[in-house]
Amino acid sequence: FLNPLCPRLWLDVGAGPSLLTSRFSGTRRKKKGDSILENPSIPNPFPELCCSPFASVLSSSLLPKATSRKKQVLKVYSEDDTSRALEVPSDITARDVCQLLILKNHYVDDHSWTLFEQLTHTGLGRAIEDHELVMEVQSNWVMEEETKLYFRKNYAKYEFFKNPLSFFPDHMISFPSETNAALSHSGILQMFLSSSTYPEIHGYLHAKEQGKKSWKKLYFLLRRSGLYFSTKGTSKEPRHLQFFCEFSNSDMYMSLTGKKISGAPTNYGFCFKPNKSGGTRDLKQLCADDEQSRTCWMTAIRLLKYGMQLYQNYMQPYQGRSGCSPLNITPMRSISENSLVAMDFSGHRSRIIENPTEALSVAVEEGLAWRRRGCLRLNSHGSPIAMSNMAIHRSQSWFHHKISREEAQRLILQHGLVDGVFLVRDSQSNPKTFVLSLSHGLKIKHFQIVPLEDDGKLFYTLDDGHTRFTDLIQLVEFYQLNKGVLPCKLKHYCARIAL
Repeated sequence: FLNPLCPRLWLDVGAGPSLLTSRFSGTRRKKKGDSILENPSIPNPFPELCCSPFASVLSSSLLPKATSRKKQVLKVYSEDDTSRALEVPSDITARDVCQLLILKNHYVDDHSWTLFEQLTHTGLGRAIEDHELVMEVQSNWVMEEETKLYFRKNYAKYEFFKNPLSFFPDHMISFPSETNAALSHSGILQMFLSSSTYPEIHGYLHAKEQGKKSWKKLYFLLRRSGLYFSTKGTSKEPRHLQFFCEFSNSDMYMSLTGKKISGAPTNYGFCFKPNKSGGTRDLKQLCADDEQSRTCWMTAIRLLKYGMQLYQNYMQPYQGRSGCSPLNITPMRSISENSLVAMDFSGHRSRIIENPTEALSVAVEEGLAWRRRGCLRLNSHGSPIAMSNMAIHRSQSWFHHKISREEAQRLILQHGLVDGVFLVRDSQSNPKTFVLSLSHGLKIKHFQIVPLEDDGKLFYTLDDGHTRFTDLIQLVEFYQLNKGVLPCKLKHYCARIAL
């Protein structure tokens, strides 16, 4: 065990007298004339055996490097409650987690994937911003609350940057007096992202009184310094304004269960939860009179809190594009919109129909062809076979078998209230019919799909038989290309993805 070639033994043990040092010194004196001891070039094959029992067992070469990133396990859920555990660095962002899951599951990245934080017991949830550190978010969780991370799509995540004019009603926003009355697309963006000026958002909200079950309707004002309410009607005088909340040390959540848990007067609730809070007693709860009002308040607060960082998150996937600047922004079209174009296959070569009038006539003609088409399909030998129209749609991602009206609204709300977000479900009131649930104008509308039988053939229709389809797949494909009787085209479907 004792190696006379190891110089570390003298440093580790020290200069104090001991049995070990005296024996070692005597050995060196006896063999002082030995030539082996005079040769210092022989390496020590077992340096770790020369360590003192008082020294550390690990040498410096075995210690982790200062630049190594600590790994942690992250559990992410999907809409069907399946989960996946990921080993990720401690400084990973929400966008990086989404990119990792997209690659592992071979999904299409259309820049709408989101990591969603959901508090089960209180029925609250929020979309984690792309730049937020996921482990920091988890560090704010409390033991009493069952909190989960969900991986889902949120089409409304950056909708403000695509269409800012439709987010703020005129009666809820006030611009600085020196601002022109008519603001352009880029003008509104520039004002919200500016560090010196910020529009004032004002309107009535219901606030839950602290420590009580009662709610009180107050006039609120959002300014750069925080959220205030007026103690005297709609007065904006400083002496009548009382501070309600600031946003640097708290996160904003949306109520997913309406007024069931909180007892709010309306279904359009949201709240502020301080970081490291003690639970529901620290929540500052509010609710609006309608969805448009709630969206306006939550969008303005989100922009006020994150500002330019939010715009950088939005622009990151498009950094390679030219002309992308805060003063020159054009609305981005989604992948689903870009993938639907009018085509002409009548000639020897297919072509894209550029003329809008010609494209409209082709769409009408195609709709009439679908109307005349029978419900028989051809097998591999070209012979007609009967298809089960009641089952052919069940394999589609947009179809949700037996979910309630409330569940359908919750699912669409989680995917974002953008025009064209939809799903198809079974009707609860009539077992033989289906329902198309569609988001338009920040509202969720429901359209009944009625089956019709004509000359022994079964069809489906949304417009009392004027346009008929042999199955639900044809119906959805038609309304993805044509608005028809709907308020808008079908653009984004709600799907329960599996991890």
